[in-house]
Amino acid sequence: MDFEVARANMVESQIRTWEVLDQRVLDLVLEVKRESFVPPAYRELAFADMEIPLGQGEVMLAPKLEARLIQELGLNPTDRVLEIGTGSGYMTALLARLAAHVISVEIVPDFSRAASVRLAEQGIRNVALEVGDGALGWARSGPYDAILVTGSLPILPDEFPAQLAPGGRLIAVVGRSPIMTAQLVTCLAPGKTTTVGLFETSIPALQHAREPERFVF
Repeated sequence: MDFEVARANMVESQIRTWEVLDQRVLDLVLEVKRESFVPPAYRELAFADMEIPLGQGEVMLAPKLEARLIQELGLNPTDRVLEIGTGSGYMTALLARLAAHVISVEIVPDFSRAASVRLAEQGIRNVALEVGDGALGWARSGPYDAILVTGSLPILPDEFPAQLAPGGRLIAVVGRSPIMTAQLVTCLAPGKTTTVGLFETSIPALQHAREPERFVF
């Protein structure tokens, strides 16, 4: 398989057509070796328009969704970024190439260890990998200029926007299957945010995601 041809085809046929037009993001997807982050059994599917299973209920998101989320986050070279759900480490690598520092939290220790090896092999060192439950964010290292949640949430807990610095952005996929909405939350000032719905999608839920309270009559 010619990975370079497959990578270029992925960008032209999947990512560009999904409204990803930021040249920084397109160049990044062409540079970072996605196949190096895919489990060996799925390596030839690295550029397919599909989610790739990682085990334990986690997946690599479809390439077009990964690129779109990165674009909508609007990263700056000075940003401190929080990623919830390290997974394979591929999204971590994309974030790290655009930002100053990334803190990535993963609940499955084996995934975090494997991602550490892959990131080191790619020469990416501005990342701190943490093992723990990030269902309510990771307040101990905040505030952050950007937060990306890579699993869906039935509701967006208030703890997440509270961890944004002024001017910070958060992207999370909120709702229940089959219809969820990618939301962009921007912190205007401490305690004041705006929320915009970007597009509809559906992805696996984040482990231990908070459920809405149920009323008892």
